[in-house]
Amino acid sequence: MTMHNGRLAGRTAIVTGAARGIGAAVALGFAREGANVVIHYRGHRPEALALVEKIEREGGQALAFQADLTERGSADALVAAAVERFGTVDILVNNAGWFPRRAWHEISDDEWDQMLAVNLKTQFLCCRAAYPHMRARRWGRMINISSVTFWKGHVGLAHYVAAKGGIIGFTRSVAREVGHEGITVNAVTPGAILTETEFELFGDKEAETFASLQQLQAIPRRGMPQDLVGVCLFLASDDSSFITGQTINVDGGWMMH
Repeated sequence: MTMHNGRLAGRTAIVTGAARGIGAAVALGFAREGANVVIHYRGHRPEALALVEKIEREGGQALAFQADLTERGSADALVAAAVERFGTVDILVNNAGWFPRRAWHEISDDEWDQMLAVNLKTQFLCCRAAYPHMRARRWGRMINISSVTFWKGHVGLAHYVAAKGGIIGFTRSVAREVGHEGITVNAVTPGAILTETEFELFGDKEAETFASLQQLQAIPRRGMPQDLVGVCLFLASDDSSFITGQTINVDGGWMMH
């Protein structure tokens, strides 16, 4: 399998929050399956540029694009940059997110609004911006990254969990509206995935925190960003053309339905 005959050959994908962690793993996985990839980032410019260089070194095509997607017009500019460079947008992975911890009654109005803006509104904005290009080709894949915390709640993350729950509702509603146009919309709910953000959040308590979560998983190992690549590839490809409005847990069996 090469980049020229992979499952996503000839497709163009935007992955938000793709400089590090899950987004970077998915962007690289898509590129290795032939997609042209737009790597969105807000900070972490060196990591984003390094990923572009890696993809190009392996024979793929990639573009890094910096934006704060909560700012008016940024999602439209992101999609416009993808179209200018690669001609269209076929696949969108909404992965950008933020999750400071705080007791629910200590959350300020501003932090609540910012949390929903980053984790929920940006997904709506990016889907809306990409939609006309998918509709014109009667083919599209929207993949919205939510969180397994929605199923059970999580102490200190009430605003984050509220936003992630909103993603699932949004995904199902949009899926019902665009299915007849050849566009599928699905959500993925990662569990405890080892990323740089988790280290920044939990600090020296990261290992201790995971040890307690591991006891709740059927598969007793730490989830890695690469564990999200396979399911996202499937949802982005023709193999999933009859699947839409679904939420897929990638959590080692932490939550089962």
